[in-house]
Amino acid sequence: MSAYARPTRLDDALTLRALGGFNILAGGTDHYPGRVGRRPKENILDLTALAALRGIRQTGECWRIGATSTWSDVIEARLPPFFDCLKLAAREVGGLQIQNAGTVAGNLCNASPAADGVPALLALDARVELASASGRRTLPLAQFVLGPRRTALRDDEIVAAILVPKPAHEARSHFLKLGARKYLVISIAMAAAVIEHENGIVRAARVAVGACSPVARRLPALEADLLGRHLDAGLVRAEHFAHLAPLDDVRASAGYRTEAALVLVRRLLEALA
Repeated sequence: MSAYARPTRLDDALTLRALGGFNILAGGTDHYPGRVGRRPKENILDLTALAALRGIRQTGECWRIGATSTWSDVIEARLPPFFDCLKLAAREVGGLQIQNAGTVAGNLCNASPAADGVPALLALDARVELASASGRRTLPLAQFVLGPRRTALRDDEIVAAILVPKPAHEARSHFLKLGARKYLVISIAMAAAVIEHENGIVRAARVAVGACSPVARRLPALEADLLGRHLDAGLVRAEHFAHLAPLDDVRASAGYRTEAALVLVRRLLEALA
């Protein structure tokens, strides 16, 4: 018979995780649909009663998004403009019921190539804080999500928070998603950008594309081309997307995805300019 635990103290959750054999449950919006019609066999460690893992606040040089903070928490939080890309992505995560239950860390741990939150968090230069009974470590998001349904989370670890550094300059951001319809749809392509600027000149640029590779990816060549210039969507070229590896599937062909990503990024930069 499977076991179910819902601790209220983080130390107790980490002790259970160290014992092994417990699968993590946060919002459950991906967990339950994947098990319809099957009797659950795995032991469940439910994190929803851990108040220490929920909430969004400033801490020193970064913003800390607790792992069990929901997408509705993100939407409702009073955050500076450089978080706009994440707020826009949050509104694309399913419907209102999913946004009320689904968590930011759960979206990362599910590791779908089309996870709406990942491009925005990549553009925000986010890091993932991982906790275990033996201590804590942090990883850049690009090193945490390894592939479809694969992450660097160890069997004894829990995601504690997502850390977003404060920008060095004034910054703004944007997010766009393309699907077969406007709402409640898996992405064909999506893109997010954070632009730091000073006197109209780009001082830092982070642009990420999702659903066009096994994992969402930044566009480093484009980011480099934007530095030291006035923001100009005309700088976006096809070669900036050459390292992506889009798949053909029922939603779109690889070629269509590549072209869609290029158009989305141009529109992003036009909006930000």
